[in-house]
Amino acid sequence: MKTLWSPVKIGNLELKHRLGLAPMTRSRANADGTPGDLAAEYYAQRASLGLLIAEGTQPSDDGQGYTTTPGIYTDAHVKGWKKVTDAVHKAGGHMYIQLMHAGRVAHPDNTPHHRAPVAPSAIAPEGVKMFTPTGMQDAPTPRALSTAEVRQTVKDFAYAAKRAIEAGADGVEIHGANGYLIQQFFAPNANTRTDEYGGSLENRARFALEVAQAVADEIGPERTGIRISPLGNSGGLNEGAEGADLYRYLVKELNKLNLAYLHILHTGDEKLVSDLRKEWKQSMLVNRPNATLENLDQDVKTGLADLVPVGKMALANPDLVVRLQKKAPLNEPNPATFFGGGAVGFTDYPVLAA
Repeated sequence: MKTLWSPVKIGNLELKHRLGLAPMTRSRANADGTPGDLAAEYYAQRASLGLLIAEGTQPSDDGQGYTTTPGIYTDAHVKGWKKVTDAVHKAGGHMYIQLMHAGRVAHPDNTPHHRAPVAPSAIAPEGVKMFTPTGMQDAPTPRALSTAEVRQTVKDFAYAAKRAIEAGADGVEIHGANGYLIQQFFAPNANTRTDEYGGSLENRARFALEVAQAVADEIGPERTGIRISPLGNSGGLNEGAEGADLYRYLVKELNKLNLAYLHILHTGDEKLVSDLRKEWKQSMLVNRPNATLENLDQDVKTGLADLVPVGKMALANPDLVVRLQKKAPLNEPNPATFFGGGAVGFTDYPVLAA
């Protein structure tokens, strides 16, 4: 894996190697959206990964979809995240906070305000079940955002980015993947709008591009990344016959903004991802959910990726970098502890003896 251990520049960060922490929801924040007491320890434990991309963090009240997820838009949120970023920096790492608006993948029982979810159109995500405090429930039909509210949501992302930098983050990642709000605008089965944010593929890409532009204007393009999952069907989405063309257009337009990076959650279409790499001139991160030790470095070797974010491996192995370098065995993750709870399955995974 020698290719993984070469230095790389991502945005304005000089990183020692090419492994990062993928964003993973852990549902351990306080009820008001401030990071939980163990968050600073959790992220600092993994600081050797170089670039840490924090869990999905809502940019507004209506951005929340799940229980006990963090926010980054109040003074309390900023104060809480400052403890996390200080701990990461003290440990030698770098952190981006991921800005995630869940859109229709939400439930009123999961939020303090108990309002209906918001989305491009009033279309419930078919077959999507939501974990709630009273058990699994169907995701309800969302309320369609007005044109004015869409524009306000763009401003919400920019404001959250500003607050993230105030909290000591090195940058932010805009979450445009995994079936959440931004990707919902891409998909014809979630977006039937007749204003400038619906209809043609250019209109369906407009919200994502406006968010990226607004965030880059607020904090600088060198501190702005964006994550996409081309043709992914999370959250009941179907991006339709024009899906590949939409992503080619989207990435071509995003490339003009000179962002720090494009982060692709690889959903299996090798040809499309290769096409997007050709359109993208800055750093690219490629996250393959089913990556193994044997193929972890393949995308760096081929030039597809400049950095590889890892998920469950890093969740279960705070010292993953050392373990890989020493060819030591890895801890296995415990799925029962992925979401919610305390230290168990969060900060108590064992590390190698010094």
